Amino acid sequence: MSAGMSDSIDSLQIGMHWFGERPGGLDRMFMALVKSLPAQGVNVRGLVAGSANVIEASDGAVQAFATAQSRLGTRLLGARMHSNRLRRARMPDVVATHFALYTAPTAGVFHSVPRVVHFHGPWAAESGSEGRGRISRALRHSLERFVYRGGTRHIVLSHAFGQILHQDYGVREDRIRVVPGCVDVARFDTGLSKREARERLGLPQDRPTLFCVRRLVSRMGLEDLIDAMFVVKAAVPDVLMTIAGKGPLEQQLRARISARGLDNHVQLAGFVPDDELPLWFGSADVTVVPTVALEGFGLTTIESLAAGTPVLVTPVGGLPEAVAPLSPDLVLPSGGFHAIGSGIADALRGERVLPDADACRTYARMNFDHPVVAAQVARVYREAIDVF
Repeated sequence: MSAGMSDSIDSLQIGMHWFGERPGGLDRMFMALVKSLPAQGVNVRGLVAGSANVIEASDGAVQAFATAQSRLGTRLLGARMHSNRLRRARMPDVVATHFALYTAPTAGVFHSVPRVVHFHGPWAAESGSEGRGRISRALRHSLERFVYRGGTRHIVLSHAFGQILHQDYGVREDRIRVVPGCVDVARFDTGLSKREARERLGLPQDRPTLFCVRRLVSRMGLEDLIDAMFVVKAAVPDVLMTIAGKGPLEQQLRARISARGLDNHVQLAGFVPDDELPLWFGSADVTVVPTVALEGFGLTTIESLAAGTPVLVTPVGGLPEAVAPLSPDLVLPSGGFHAIGSGIADALRGERVLPDADACRTYARMNFDHPVVAAQVARVYREAIDVF
């Protein structure tokens, strides 16, 4: 079977949740592809765990097979039943999978169709870093291996994640394709000045301002970031850092802020609604992504650049790949509080030269805008059809 670039193909996308109901990086990418692939000649039908509102929110493209709160057995059975129903209605040209747990029940349903695995991260390893037990991790890893080994092609967000997919899951390197994350650049370019953004958010106008948005879990490096702010404060006494996000570490982080004497310099903003993120990014002088492990790409990096704000990242996983082509000075020399703190202080004092707002936006638009990335994904789908 051959699919030329001009041929329209039909895809079935098996996701995790709908982004509007359960915000997360995987879900944001899934939603972006659902909305942007049709312009690249890829029709989309999708399945996720979610509410009855998903079908309307996705303009009829995505169905919920069970609620995200349903018992595990109910969700797995729902994924199986709905995939069978979609197959009877019309066999897709390609099946694209985004989450191993909800893909596994569809085994055998689409055996005659090429499968493209979108590898958003090592689920088992991530759950281990967030406190899951050894048996739980082993079960998840086995399920992932089962799903990933069945792929015709595999899409990873970075070369770093390509290595994990090859080494930890035994996927052949010649089947792996790197396609970066994507962002709606126009949405993050608010047209507001930094001063106007700060005014809307109630932030001070006369202080160097930093922003970080992360889930409040250990692998995100937020403990290091708070300790780093002690270093930054010594060099830039009026600095203000806002950390947005929610998660199990919230109380520990609050205690750490107080213990370091940083109550007037670091604030936890809690969950920030998606429609406010462009304002927060646009209000900052610099954003920071201090991840310590398992970062395949970091969508927040390119969201910041799309808003015109430079971002400093630790040299972890795919983070350097995302930003170094714009400027190597966006990559900190190492992790740990001292390197992070020194890097931030140097940036705020102008000793680390960062790209300006126009350069940040142009780079994001050229490399990560929805149509740019969707076209690359569509090429991999067509390749999978051609070689199947």
